[in-house]
Amino acid sequence: QVQLAESGGGLVQPGGSLRLSCAASGSIFRIDAMGWYRQAPGKQRELVATLTNGGSRTYDDSVKGRFTISLDNAKNMVSLQMNSLKPEDTAVYYCNLHVTSTRYGTWRNYWGQGTQVTVSS
Repeated sequence: QVQLAESGGGLVQPGGSLRLSCAASGSIFRIDAMGWYRQAPGKQRELVATLTNGGSRTYDDSVKGRFTISLDNAKNMVSLQMNSLKPEDTAVYYCNLHVTSTRYGTWRNYWGQGTQVTVSS
């Protein structure tokens, strides 16, 4: 089994920055892909950023140039650096990891518990 623990959310003024982290623990052989999603009140969950273990990154147009997704392999930690935050970035943010637990196994999908980000003056 794999557990994900998110941290780093909070209240920030427009134009400010936050760094979200998602620490994975448990039976981890390899993190194959990772992503951050967000869900605002009354809206569907949407994809914000993705990163594959080959280093390929994608971002939603609304966050391009402001957010950066990264992986610390040694710590099994995925991060989302968020700069120039806007009120419309307010949402609960969730990390999502595709984790392979054994050398010859296949990956499984795991979600973090979510962390609230509020951008307001």
